[in-house]
Formats: sequence, structure tokens, C-alpha cells
Amino acid sequence: MDLEQLAALRTPEGSAVLAEAAQLAGGDPLHAAAALRTTGVAPGLAAAALTQAELRRRAVGKFGPAAAGMFLTRPGLEQATRGVVARRRADRLRAAGVRTLADLGCGLGADALAAARSGIRVYGVEADPLTAAMAAANAEAAGLAGMFTVTCGDATTFDVTTVDAVFCDPARRRGGTGRRIFDPNSYSPPWDFVTGLAERVPHTVVKVAPGIDHALIPAGAEAEWVSVGGDLVEAALWCGPLAGFPRRATLLGKEGPPVDAAGLTGDGTAEAPVGPVGRYLYDPDPAVVRAHLVAELSAELGATLADPTIAYLYADRAVDTPYARCLEVTDVLPFSLKRLRSLLRDRGVGRVEILKRGSALEPEKLRRDLRLAGDLPASLVLTRVAAAPTVLVCRPV
Repeated sequence: MDLEQLAALRTPEGSAVLAEAAQLAGGDPLHAAAALRTTGVAPGLAAAALTQAELRRRAVGKFGPAAAGMFLTRPGLEQATRGVVARRRADRLRAAGVRTLADLGCGLGADALAAARSGIRVYGVEADPLTAAMAAANAEAAGLAGMFTVTCGDATTFDVTTVDAVFCDPARRRGGTGRRIFDPNSYSPPWDFVTGLAERVPHTVVKVAPGIDHALIPAGAEAEWVSVGGDLVEAALWCGPLAGFPRRATLLGKEGPPVDAAGLTGDGTAEAPVGPVGRYLYDPDPAVVRAHLVAELSAELGATLADPTIAYLYADRAVDTPYARCLEVTDVLPFSLKRLRSLLRDRGVGRVEILKRGSALEPEKLRRDLRLAGDLPASLVLTRVAAAPTVLVCRPV
């Protein structure tokens, strides 16, 4: 899509084309394009409308019903913050007294729209002209044009001293190719600019990749890892007065409020005790693992590690926790394909889920090699215990 096509789709006639495209989305794309063209729609506009319809269909999982009125690009949708995460961030900023916010690199406006809905006046800056135009269109469609305005330009030139707070989500993909950028100095804006924002505006939040090196986290900042429905989706750095504990793991439900609004917190330096495999295995949420808060979770559960390098926890009692999945261990075996196959055959196991940490085995290859033929389910955990390759046969609690 280009700016001319976007402008055409925003007219009443364009809205009708989008509505028709929405009815055709999900079917055969060639048939859909032909159907639109038979109504007199130009081929380029028909393709743009069908692309929008398909992207809106995919975006429902991130934005809910609001996706139906949004303008999107494929890279923008992939990088956009999920609605539940953006709402929580906006609520936290609002609770901290933020009334005006600069969103540097606002993309399609997911975070800015959530902040605007919470009552924060947002000034967005986006370098790409089409993306900036879409963000403005999304603000208008949401009835928030008076609370969220967008400027197309260089984020590094915005006068951040004119706002209460700054949110920055530096681009971590190369324009055109969509390839991920792993060197923070190659982000846009670059990492030194991003980390320097907190010196100019104490209330600064930076969205970062979940795999960020802890060594890059600025001193005094709170690093928060967020999972949604058990999937790790992002990390954020909260600076200045916004910072709480050095590390935080936050779990959110896919639709509603946080699973635990307080989050699991700590400084990320504690070490969990090591002990034997217990009756119950806890598989920590990925946000807990990335935040280096396994030791804090082990203290809550009264659990230990069976190997100091593997983030599975073990205990002799089951404790209800949102921060880990609990499995009951029925068998502990030194890994042997022949012995494992025999045990599962004797138990009548025909369906297995395979979890692994610290194992080089490929789950799908192992599944084939087991040649399962029974009716019962089981969970297999491929791991190490005291450095030895081990398989645990488990069942859910």
C-alpha cells in the first residue's frame, strides 16, 4: 500500500471497498481479487483493501474488536504491542501522574492509543510516512485524534522537555527486509540515544526485546518481562520515578486483567538451592526465567533445582502459583530410548507432550522413535539432573 491508496481507502467509497473485502477475507485470494475488480475497483486498490482485510483479521488476537477499524502493515502488526500489555502500561503511567507523553517511534499507534484512552495526551513521532499516516488514521477511527497526534519525522529531534514522560520502542528490524537486528547500536533510534532519554526525562519507558542482555539494562532501571497467556511477548525498562524493583515478571491474561497485578519481583541475583528431584516439578513461566527470578519463585514454593543450570524446580508438595506449571513426577530415568519406550508401552501411553531444558534431543524425532501405540497421555521432560541426561515421566496436577 502507498499513501495514495491509504487516502482512497479512507473515503466513503474506500470504506465500502474495505467492507466488501472483509467479507472475502480468508478465502482464495485470487477469487477475492477478481470479485472486487468486477465491481469496478482498480486492481491496486483491490489488492490494498484485501491486504487490509486480512491484516485486520489477524490483528483481532492483538487488538480485539478495535482491529476492524485499524489500518495496518505486516511489519507494523508483528511489532505492535498487544492490547492487554499496552493498556496495563498506560494504566501504570497514568497512576504515576503522567498527563503528557511523547511516543518516539509510535509505529501504528498501539501504545499511544492505549495511553490516549487512559486520558494521557500523546505526541507520536514516526519516521516512515505511510506508518505515520496509518497511526493518524487509527487515532481518528478510535475517536482519539484530539488526544493522539502524529508527526512524521526523526524521533531524535523531538523536544522531550515539553512532556511529562517518554515512551520509546526502537525499531529492531531492518526496513524492507524485516530481518531482526540484534546489535542495539543498530536500533532506530540508536541505543545510546534511547538510554540517554532517562537523563533528560526521568519518567521514561523503553520497550525492548525479551532476550535483552541484562548487562545492557541501565543502572537504577526496573526491567520487566511480560507474558500473555504463558507466552513471553516483551520486556520494558522503567526508569527514574517509574522504577520499582530491579527485576519484575508480569503475567497477563489474554483478555482481561493481570494474573497477578503485583508481579514477581527481585534483584535477579539470588541463587536457588539445589536438591533432589521431588514428587512435583514446576516449569516456571518464561517471564520468570528471563527476569532471573527463579530463585525468588523457589523460595515461594519451597522448591529446589535438581541442576543449578536448569530452570526446573522440584518440591514434595504441590503449591498453587500463577508463575509456574506444576507436573507430578511418576518416574525418573537416566535417558535410554529403549527403556523409555518399554515403560511407556507397559503403561499404555499413546500420546505425549515433550518439554525440554538442557537436552539436545529433538522432540519430534523422539516422538517418532518411541513408536507409541497406547491410549493414555503422559508428559515427558527431557533435562539434566546433577549434570546427567535424564527423562522424567509426569502427569499434570
